[in-house]
Amino acid sequence: MADDGWDASAEAWIAAIGARGDFGREHVLDPLMLERVCLEPVPRALDVGCGEGRFCRMLKAHGIAAVGVEPTQRLREEAIRRDPEGIFVDARAEALPFADADFDLVVAYLTLIDIADFRTAIAEMARVLVPGGRLLIANLNGFISASPDGWSRDAAGRHLHYPVDHYAAERVTWVSWSGIRIQNWHRPLSAYMAALHDVGMMLEFFDEPMPRSGHAETRARYARAPWFVVMEWRKTS
Repeated sequence: MADDGWDASAEAWIAAIGARGDFGREHVLDPLMLERVCLEPVPRALDVGCGEGRFCRMLKAHGIAAVGVEPTQRLREEAIRRDPEGIFVDARAEALPFADADFDLVVAYLTLIDIADFRTAIAEMARVLVPGGRLLIANLNGFISASPDGWSRDAAGRHLHYPVDHYAAERVTWVSWSGIRIQNWHRPLSAYMAALHDVGMMLEFFDEPMPRSGHAETRARYARAPWFVVMEWRKTS
C-alpha cells in the first residue's frame, strides 16, 4: 500500500482534532450529520475511516451501536483508549470484513477524500448495508479540493477567493496543516454520484452546509465558499 501520510501524521492529527473536532466538524458538519442520523432508528451503524473514534463516540451518546473501521494503527489505538468498550476494526474501506446486509447505517465522514479506489469502497459500503439502509456521506466540496493550496490572498494577507482549477480531473495532492501531511483526492461531484448510482443507491438528501455556530470571523470565512457536501443515499434492494 502506497504511503498516504497517515501513519506519520497520526500524532499530529490526534493533537489537532482534540475531543470536539476542528471548526468544520464541530460547527458545520456535526449538527447536520447527527440530524440525519437520528431521523430513523439505527440498531447498528458502521463508521468507515473512523480515525480516533470521535463520531463513533457521538453515535454511542445517541444510543447507537457503532462499529469503527480504521486502518491507521495509532488512530485506532487512540479510539480504543478513549472508548475501551467500543469496537474498532483494523480494515480498509475497499475490503470491509463484514457480511452482506450487516448494518442499517454506514457513515463516511470526510473519508472518501482519503481513498484512492473510492469506487470499490463505495461498492463495499453498499454491500454491507441492509436493503433500505442508508449511506451518510460528508465530503469536501469539489470546489475546495480543486484548490489544494487554499485561499488566494492580497498583499495584506486578506482572503480573496478560492482558485478552482482543473475541476474535472481526478487527482491526488499532498495537503499540510498543523503538523499533518496527508494525501487528499480531488474528484468532481459527478464521479461520486455515478459510483453511488452504479451500486444501486438512491439519493435522498443533499446539502452544502454553512456554519451554525462558532467564532463570527471564522463563520464568515466558511460561509464564503461551500466547504463541504453532505449526501444521504438509500440502498434500493
